[in-house]
Formats: sequence, structure tokens, C-alpha cells
Amino acid sequence: MRRTLITAALLLSVLWPGAAQAAAVRAEAPSVPADGRVVLIGVPGLLWSDLSPEGTPNLWQLAGQSAAGSLSVRTVGRVTCPYDAWLTVSAGIRSAVGYGCGLPPVPEPVKGGAVIPDYDYLHRVAGQRGAGTLGEAVRAAGDCTLAIGPGAALALADRSGKVDHYAPSPAQVRAEALARCRVVAVDVDDLIRPYLAEDRLPRVEDALTAQQRSTALLRADAKAGAVLSVLPGDATVLLAGLSDHGAQPHLRVAMMRAGAGGQDRFLGAASTHREDVTILPDITATVLSVIGAPVPPSVVGTAWRAGESRTGGIASARAELIAADVAGQTIREIGGAFFTTVAVLQVLFYVIAFLLLRRGRGLGRVRVAAVVLASLPVATYLVNLTDWRHAGTPVLSLAGGIAGAALLLAAVALVVPFLWSAAFRFLVSRGRRGSGPRNLRSRARNVPGALRRSRPLGPLAIVTAVTAAVLAGDLLTGTTLQLNSVMGYTAVVGARYYGLGNIPFALFATSVLLLGTALAHLLARLGHRGAGVAVVMTLGCSAMILGGWPGVGSDFGGVIAFVPGIAVTALLLSGRRISVVRLGALVAAGGVTVMAIAYLDYLRPPGSQTHLGRFVGQVFTGEAMDVIGRKFGAMIGTLLSPNLMPIVIVAAAFLVYTLLRPAAASAGVLPAAFEHSPALKAGLIGTLVSGVVGMLVNDSGAAVLSMALALAVPLALSAGVAVLREREQTPYEPPGQQSASNDLVSRNS
Repeated sequence: MRRTLITAALLLSVLWPGAAQAAAVRAEAPSVPADGRVVLIGVPGLLWSDLSPEGTPNLWQLAGQSAAGSLSVRTVGRVTCPYDAWLTVSAGIRSAVGYGCGLPPVPEPVKGGAVIPDYDYLHRVAGQRGAGTLGEAVRAAGDCTLAIGPGAALALADRSGKVDHYAPSPAQVRAEALARCRVVAVDVDDLIRPYLAEDRLPRVEDALTAQQRSTALLRADAKAGAVLSVLPGDATVLLAGLSDHGAQPHLRVAMMRAGAGGQDRFLGAASTHREDVTILPDITATVLSVIGAPVPPSVVGTAWRAGESRTGGIASARAELIAADVAGQTIREIGGAFFTTVAVLQVLFYVIAFLLLRRGRGLGRVRVAAVVLASLPVATYLVNLTDWRHAGTPVLSLAGGIAGAALLLAAVALVVPFLWSAAFRFLVSRGRRGSGPRNLRSRARNVPGALRRSRPLGPLAIVTAVTAAVLAGDLLTGTTLQLNSVMGYTAVVGARYYGLGNIPFALFATSVLLLGTALAHLLARLGHRGAGVAVVMTLGCSAMILGGWPGVGSDFGGVIAFVPGIAVTALLLSGRRISVVRLGALVAAGGVTVMAIAYLDYLRPPGSQTHLGRFVGQVFTGEAMDVIGRKFGAMIGTLLSPNLMPIVIVAAAFLVYTLLRPAAASAGVLPAAFEHSPALKAGLIGTLVSGVVGMLVNDSGAAVLSMALALAVPLALSAGVAVLREREQTPYEPPGQQSASNDLVSRNS
């Protein structure tokens, strides 16, 4: 334990300065000029595929002069209507009115500007406490606002719903009016208006023909061009495709022209940790940053920033940004079918395994199927090493890549232990005959039998090692494999943009715990049981810190769930019992750990904080209960998922029945595995603890436990099958081989 604490302290000392330095670099990265003027042009519904030199000449010219990126327009609902998009810009947080969905209301002229009718509804009924944040911050900085169009008025209104100056259309605004205020917003709704029927978004995206959409684009381009032609030369221009235009979410256009040097760069933000993706609340922070006004702490976005230089011109950037939307759409389309397939395969596997194992037949087939199923999750990340999104049929390319990667890993996991065993027998035979070099004979005689007897855990060790290494490497390199993965997340859906997702957490925790117990099993065979416990603690704590650290994994619930899983596994390996009180204390320790990490994040500047630090701020402001309530509701909803709960129910039932009725249910597969490796039993129990706690504290709920079971149980079965097959082939076991194993069994019984 002392060694583990020292290791954890060393990791903290290394990771925290690195994270702080990375945050400082992000804060110092060139983004927008301060003390300038800014013009936000919102074109709801605009896609990168809409832009072309012929169809949108003004927007195309602006794109060539700007940093370009994708805008994730996710607010609270599945799709974002123009009203909610403009309201989110006003509040600086994801917002939704909860009634209707369409265009913002037309402001009423008043002396000195205009006011939005019935604006107090947002505060009084809809609970949008942040509405008016942008307008109030601009006014507090001593500047005025000019809104052109209803949406622009909603974005720039103060808490009373008033804007300083208002014009219904860009056609009614002259150059001198644009120079009057340092903050200007323009609503170009020509593209989105034809899609709206009775103030609601249509259920289909083909409400317009291609020709009708081209006509609407020409009108929007002309209106935006009229504004661009009369802007002051020192104005920073932000153009955003603010909302969705149908029933399916998409990534939209984001551009920023801020003086010289912005072109030929992607546009990103620290909020997403992506150099080419931004979110709606980033617009709020960017507007205030341009004029040099303080960004209120409630704003969750950060200022837009130009990333590193990209290769090629705007045409090449457009192609890459379109491909990013295609990837997100493909994942969204295939996601339901994929998880349905996984659920069906898991259920079929347990049913067929039950029928075969109780008859003592087909052990080899069961083992192969188990390893293939366990290899499937990590294959969903490995496929992103290919360029499937640029294929002619990305869905088929993605599905084929996942299947190919899973089969390849399963083949390696099954063949390598066999080759190792053959090599061991060869070395031993050469050593016994006295042939070969002297050092070879010496090593052959000294190769411990524990290595040979660890062969049943070989596939488990290989699959979990690859899974853990892939996810750890992905966290350290910017999570490019989890993004646009069917078991990860997408910017199109907008639930997460970086770090360790909930399903990846389940796989990461499970693979680390099982890999640690496989190593502990080997060390116990060699007579170093204490070293095995230290290995589990070191691997577990390192992975936990990596997964929870702000800016790396940034997984709040994962730390809470990981701590008791690690501790339970280590305690069982060391021969100690687990009580309900001790388990509760371990869960509480996980909560204290993650809150400590979150508080360290909260101490950083607001622009460098992740959602962990912002949650601490929400605790201080009283908004945390709303966040917890939303996540709890989402977690409860997953308990009714037809794709996730069958995996949980069938896997849990199989585990319980095979342990209670081993001979009748599974030919004694799991008891054989646990008798061969008590460490495996400890790791499986620790995994279940981590999965159950993770289900309760994450909004993904059942997804966490189902994916932990989908990886752990098949691998445990594969080990048990291998043990039974080895017993059939080599019924005699030399004395003394099970001494370390039996010691662990007696201490854990």
C-alpha cells in the first residue's frame, strides 16, 4: 500500500504540471484581438456542403479569408431550432425554451432600440436564468448592441429583453449604423425559413428540393454579402450556421475572420479540445473576448481560436469538414443497429454456450466465440486508424473494418499462447537433451512451470492488454479514436467532444482490472503474491488518474466507480473480506477523489477549466442539483433500453446460474477458471463492483454495466474452457504446481 501511494503521488506530480502547462498554452494561444469590434452573422441551417464559388460567392470568399471549422449546435434537445440556438448564444450555456420550436419573435420598437415581447417568460416560466447574459455583459463593459433581425435581437438582448439598436433586415442598415456599436449581430434566416411549418421544424430534411434549397442559399448569400460589403475594416467577423434544418442533427459552418493570418487554419476552441470543432456557447465567449469584456463565470464556452496551419486551401478544408459531418452521421445511423447486433450476439452466445456446456460439447467453439466477442469493443476504436469516412460507402467500410479488426485480434489472442506453449516445450526438450548453447539450456531449465500454466489466461491477457493500451494511448494523444466511434462519441450528437466517454470508461476499467489480475496470477504462481497486489493497485490507480484528470480523461463518474473496483480487487487478492460498510466507504472515497480533482480544475482560470471544474462552480452557485437531476433522469432512462438491458440481464443470469449450479449449467467452466486462478475471481468481482457503481453515477447508466459484462464474462468463460481442455489433455499435474494458487484459494474462501 505504501508503494502504491508513492506511485500515485509521483503520477500526480507528473500529470498535474503537464495538465496545467497544457492549459496555459491553450490560454495563450492566439484567438481573437481584444478591444476590437465584432459582427456575428448567423445563418441557421448552413452546412459546409452548401458552400461553393458558384452557389454562394460571398460566403465562399469569406471562407477563404477565415479560419474554418465545424460548429456543434447541440443544445438540450436532439435537434436545435433557431430559437434555442440564438437563446444559447444569449445565455452562454445550452438552453431551450421548452415550448414550440421555430423562429424568434419579432421585437417591438421602443425609444432607443427594441424589446422582445413576453421576454420575462424565459426567467419566470422556462427557467432560463442565463437568458440575457451576453447583452448584460456588453452593457457592463460600456458598449452598445446593434441587432439586425429577430434572432440577433434574442442573442443580444439584456435581461429585460431590450437591445440598444435594432433593424429588421440588413437591407435597412447603412455603414454608419454598423460603426455605431462594437457588438453587432445579424440574423440571416432565408435558408431556414422555408423549412419551418407552423413555427415547428419539419420531421424530414427533404422539405425542399435541391433547386429550392439553392434558391434559398442564394438569398442568404446575397444578404450576408450586403452586410460584409459595408462592415468597418477592423471588425472581426464570426459566421455560424446556428441551428439544424430538419429532424437530424448535423455539424454546421463556423468561420472567423480576424485580421491577417487567420486563413489557411482550422477553427476550434478549448471547450472541445479540438482544433476544428466549436460549440454554440463559444460564440458568447468569443464576442466578449473581441471587445475585451470579462466573460461571466456562468458561460461554459471559450473563445474561438485559429489552430495550426492546414494543408491546402479552403476547398481542401471544406472537404475535411464535410467528411467530419459524414463520419458523425454514419456513427449516428449505424449506432442503433450496432448495439442491437451486439445485444443479439451476446444473448445468442450465452444461450448456445449454456446448451453446449451443460452437455460438455463444443468447448473449443465456445472459447473462440467468447474471444471474438471480447475483441469486438476495442475493434470499434482500432477501425478509426483507417480512413473509412472517405470511402464510397462509409457504413460498409466501417462495419467491415470493425469485423476485420475483431477477428484479427481474436486470432492473435488465441494463437500467441499456443505458440508460447509450443516454444516452452521446445526449450524444455532441448534443455533436457543437453543440446544447444549452454545459456539456452540454462534458461530452459529455469523457465518456471507457472508460465506454462498461465496459458489459459493468455487470450484474456492479450485482449485486455490491447484494449487498455489503445484507450490509454488514445487519452494521451487527444482521443482521436473515441471520436466518431460507435462505442465512443461524436460532435454531431454533442454529448462529449474529448476525454473518456462512459462506454470507453467501462471498457478501460474492465480491461485494466482483468489485465492486472492476469499479471497477479502469474506473480502468485512465481511466489510473489504481494507484488501481484501492487501491480493491480499501480495499474488501477494510474488508469484512474488518467481517466479522471481534467483535459485528459475528464471523466467525473468514472473515478467514483473506478476507486471501489480497484480497492475490492486488491483486497480480495490480499485475502481480506469485503463488507457492505467497507464497500460504501470505498465508493465515498471515489467521490472524494474526483471532487478533489475537480476542485483543482476549478482553481484554474475559467477559460482553462473543463466540465469538472465548472461543476464545482455550479455547486457554489446552486445549479449543481439541476445537472445531477438531468443525469439521474438519463440514467433511469437507460434501464429501459432494449439494446443494453438484455446484455446485463442475460450475462448476470448466466453468471449466477453457472456459479450456483456449475455441473448442470456449464460443465463447471467458471468454477474451473476460479480454481485455476483465484486472481481472476477477484478481478471479475472488482469489475462487477466498478460496473454497478458506474451505472448508478453516470448518465449512460446501463451502458456502463452492459459493456463491462460484455468484455469480462466472455473472457472469464474462455479461461475456464481452456482449463477444462488442459485437464482433459494433461490429467496429471506435478506436485507443488498449485501451492501458490491453493494458498490464495484458502485465504479468499
